Amino acid sequence: MAETDPHVAALLGSYFSGSMEHINSYHLPNRDEVSAILDHCRELIFPGYVNRTLIRATETELKEHVREIVELLRIKLRRQLYRGLHHNVQMERGTAELDCPTCAKKADEITEEFLGNVVAIRSSLARDVEAHYNGDPAATGPDEIIFCYPGLFAITVYRIANTLHRLGAPLIPRMMSSLAHERVGIDIHPGASIGASFLIDHGTGVVIGETTVIGDRVRLYQGVTLGALSVIERTERGAKRHPTIEDDVVIYAGATILGGKTVVGAGATIGGNSWVTKSVPAGETFTTHCHSEGG
Repeated sequence: MAETDPHVAALLGSYFSGSMEHINSYHLPNRDEVSAILDHCRELIFPGYVNRTLIRATETELKEHVREIVELLRIKLRRQLYRGLHHNVQMERGTAELDCPTCAKKADEITEEFLGNVVAIRSSLARDVEAHYNGDPAATGPDEIIFCYPGLFAITVYRIANTLHRLGAPLIPRMMSSLAHERVGIDIHPGASIGASFLIDHGTGVVIGETTVIGDRVRLYQGVTLGALSVIERTERGAKRHPTIEDDVVIYAGATILGGKTVVGAGATIGGNSWVTKSVPAGETFTTHCHSEGG
């Protein structure tokens, strides 16, 4: 018998000494499957733009195409939701049971509720596409925005993930936001509240925290951070840690706005590279690079 490679032995010995292993246990959610779920959602939201083109499809062909994608989405989403729910239950119980009928029922319910929300997500994204077109003189039309704009991709994933988050799905929405971050460099927590007609122009480096509240017709540029003012104890994780951005605010590149008590009033403009930890009155144009008192 061949001798055991010492590196293999060392790794095997480390696998059961901490919390960074999941071996011989129940199934966890799968990142590739979650990515496929996002593709199926985008195919339903932007028909003809994602995956398969629909050229001169008859009414029957279109119906069958949509039915097929909905069924694929239903199967894949339900399975991954179940795994996320099951994982949460097992973490709470400290066990590794292989089945959970309660999680299965909840996964079915969230899946059907989500499918019932896809038209609303599509309507919301139509306003986001329009905001990108109206807010960016370089945009040639919806086709370019849907195909090419990283901000619109990140917002699309956010609208999908936020819907699942609000329906009570654990883990899967965060996996979705992570996949969007990997692809376009924009990090939007699915728990954030973002209003209609949202525009992220260019977008690289934008970070939007979990308890951020953003109103309607807000415009962000690259490198904007809407973050927490300080490290919060785990026991306080439900607290409002991130800023509120009211309607019709424009935040230029590199601006950092921090703190749960910080409110940027309606119609305000935040200049590039600004550091903001204090509320900004409605309609004000703020350009000073240091504006802080408390939080």
